[in-house]
Amino acid sequence: MQSVVHHLRQLHSFGPANNDHLSAWRVAISVAVPSLVLLLLGRPELTIYAVFGALTGMYGRSEPHQLRLTHQLQAAMVLLSGVTVGVVLSVNGLHSWWLVGIEALLAGVGSVYSDKVRLRPNGPFFGILALGACASVPTPVPWYVALLIAGGAAAFSLLVGFGGWVRGRAWQPGAVRPAVRLNGTFRRHAATHAARYVLAVGAAGTIGLLTGSGHPHWAMAAAAVPLAGADLPSSVHRGIHRMMGTFLGLVLVAVVLFPGPWAPLHFFPGAEAAVLALLVIVFQFGTELFMTRHYGLAMVWFTPVILLMTQLAAPADPQVLITERAVETVVGAGTGILVVVLIRSRRNRRPAPAAGAAALP
Repeated sequence: MQSVVHHLRQLHSFGPANNDHLSAWRVAISVAVPSLVLLLLGRPELTIYAVFGALTGMYGRSEPHQLRLTHQLQAAMVLLSGVTVGVVLSVNGLHSWWLVGIEALLAGVGSVYSDKVRLRPNGPFFGILALGACASVPTPVPWYVALLIAGGAAAFSLLVGFGGWVRGRAWQPGAVRPAVRLNGTFRRHAATHAARYVLAVGAAGTIGLLTGSGHPHWAMAAAAVPLAGADLPSSVHRGIHRMMGTFLGLVLVAVVLFPGPWAPLHFFPGAEAAVLALLVIVFQFGTELFMTRHYGLAMVWFTPVILLMTQLAAPADPQVLITERAVETVVGAGTGILVVVLIRSRRNRRPAPAAGAAALP
């Protein structure tokens, strides 16, 4: 009974504050500037590429500027790789089983790389998300333009993240981010972890396809969430947070997209795309604000970011969009939890870190 109460408390507990508003502003600026440029150019449907590039700013939030730059360069490789593969799949019309197979395989590759360089947020989650999202919408510009938008946004994020260094911090010759030792223990753990990603992401995508979902990549992304947990309890908590946060976030999406006198779009007829683009920026700020303190609350804000970007890139029936997001989240998070339970390594049997210590995937 005490164990149950302990886990329930952990589900609702907040991690310690750590200048979260500064990180939130860095990411918000990184997202806002390229998104507003696209809006002024009359191309808000391209916001999806800018946002995934700008998510580079989510990494290295508590590190010194010199090490943050290195960390964000490593993260940019994961994000831009996901965007590139996704755009290639979209341009060539490779969907359904192609998407599931390639995304599952690259989830395993991304897992090994993320473990090796110790990405924080943990794992290849955002790269997986970028791949699936970009593959599942039409590419309205030449492929290289989409990549230039994502790459430009990533470069701007690097500039924002390093900008504070000019206030007087000195460069530290030889300073490097801590990396893991490539010994037998790491290789065994990395192989197990990568296998779990391939299995969870592939299984979730397969279920999504067989059930006729139009967005199986949402299930694949959700399946990766529990795998970033430090141990079994934290993995289960993350899966539950993913579902709870998504459901609450879908309420916000419904308020925005469903017609009615309360909807923001009702007050700005003819400017729907601009309103959605601006809301993406606002919701991304909220995501980063709760990034390390409570994953569930972060998901309340991040869910509208993903769905509003998707709506900008490929408008769809809001009711179908919301329903499929809810179903795919349950399928994916449930699959990820099941894989964590069935395939465990020694590292996953260590005691759980303090609340809030695990980073958002």
